[in-house]
Amino acid sequence: MQSLSRWLPFLRWPRPDAALLRGEFAAALTVAVVMVPQSVAYAGLAGMPLVTGLYATFLPALAAVLFSASTRLSVGPSALSAVLVGASLTGLAQPASPEWVALAVWLALLSGAIQVGLGAAGAAWVLNLVSSPVLAGFAQGAALLIIASQIPALLGLQGPLASLWQSPQFDFTALAYGVGSVLLFVAGKRFVPRLPTVLLVLAGAAALSWWSGYSARGAVIGALPVGLPAPYWPPLPPAATLAALLVPALVITLVSSLEMAASAKIESQRDGKRWDAGQDLVGQGVGKLASALSGAFPTSTSFSRSAITLYAGARTGWATVFASGVVLVVLLFLTPALQHVPRAVLAAVVVTAVAGLVKPGIVARLWRIDRFEAVTALVTFAVTVASAPRIHWGVLAGVLLALGHFLYLRLHPRIIEVGLHPDGSLRDRQLWNLTRLGPQVFALRMDAELDFASASAFERTLVDYLAAHPAVAHVCLFALPINRVDATGVEVFGQVRKMLAARGIHLHVSGLKLPVERVLEKAGVLAPGPLLSMYRTDAELLAALERLAPAAPKPG
Repeated sequence: MQSLSRWLPFLRWPRPDAALLRGEFAAALTVAVVMVPQSVAYAGLAGMPLVTGLYATFLPALAAVLFSASTRLSVGPSALSAVLVGASLTGLAQPASPEWVALAVWLALLSGAIQVGLGAAGAAWVLNLVSSPVLAGFAQGAALLIIASQIPALLGLQGPLASLWQSPQFDFTALAYGVGSVLLFVAGKRFVPRLPTVLLVLAGAAALSWWSGYSARGAVIGALPVGLPAPYWPPLPPAATLAALLVPALVITLVSSLEMAASAKIESQRDGKRWDAGQDLVGQGVGKLASALSGAFPTSTSFSRSAITLYAGARTGWATVFASGVVLVVLLFLTPALQHVPRAVLAAVVVTAVAGLVKPGIVARLWRIDRFEAVTALVTFAVTVASAPRIHWGVLAGVLLALGHFLYLRLHPRIIEVGLHPDGSLRDRQLWNLTRLGPQVFALRMDAELDFASASAFERTLVDYLAAHPAVAHVCLFALPINRVDATGVEVFGQVRKMLAARGIHLHVSGLKLPVERVLEKAGVLAPGPLLSMYRTDAELLAALERLAPAAPKPG
């Protein structure tokens, strides 16, 4: 049973009682009133038929929570995933056409399969490929593009956004609906946050649109199908088209996984439990596969809706089950009520939801932490905006830049000459303006692994110093920071020892960790000799240097 619950986490849910179910149902209603209008709006952002937003909320949320370790994640359409779908398919088909839907389903199948595979293989470390600055830069760029894409509908602009500068024509009724909705959403969030403002505004706008006759002549959602989604399997596209979907599917996988991680970590910290990233990846992948089989697009975890679920008092996955039940009721009975909602109101839903992603101060904060991190965020942002609609290149550019910087740091490890600080610690001699440990002593510390990436830098530092200081008689290696050594490191260490022995220089090594020491011993480069001294601690090495003072003149 225990092994079965490992793959089916819902078997570990607590047995429900009346009090638990009441609390879970209340939390479900709280998140559902936000989830339903957002799902419909994000479907339009993805270029999909609007009803597929509800399809992507019903079964995917239920499937994901059954297979996830984190039970209070709100799975469904999200702004970033939706805009990635729309951007990835631009030029491959007409939005909302059967071909577009089929390609969106393939994106869901591909990204879902990748997530399930990563989770089942225990490869959650792949998430580390996308750093926080990369995601921040992409989110800023994507948010601005999303807002720009919604401005025509929000303002009732007749034509594309560029027509604002070329004798624009407005539908002033749509403009009133859009701007009025934004003002009401902002006021509701600020003054009455517990009120379901989004749902109330949509209901009021639909009623006003119907009563005034605007729904008969203006831009509204229109009729939506009633009922459950039929099982769907997309036709196989041409090989070239399928290949063009691979990179976007990978980017959707990474971005949605990071959206999931942001919410899941908060949940695990609040519960005081270890986050099971692998199982949550499986759950997210299963959710995407369920969305594909419903004829919808890739889902993700909404950070804002997950926060609502958590802070509304949800304790288990039963809240998501009840929320799916609410969506079921909407699909079966309430979709006709949405047909009168003006599209300007739907644009307002997207704009107000995405506005939270725009954080202008994030680059300044990153600059204070690390300038290269800030540059990474800026480059990701710039490539995201410049490559629109192929905005997935923004994420890839950021990932490559971050990996390149990581590789540079590995190839250029921090190797310092140490001196004795007045507080008794060993610190960077140049940085703290400290004296040498001895007149003929070169004391160094490498804050890195001794492997193929850093070994040559270690050897070069030593050779350069000895060339500039020929009187050196003792080389002290404070090796405590070295956690690992590979074949290249062993070879270089052996070469260094032979070079020092040939010059009559005594090598002192302190703090060598047991795993590293064993590798060096097996390779035969730690064989005892008159010019090699090993010390368990740095203090032992310093005491030995004191006994050597004043250092004897170097032979020859």
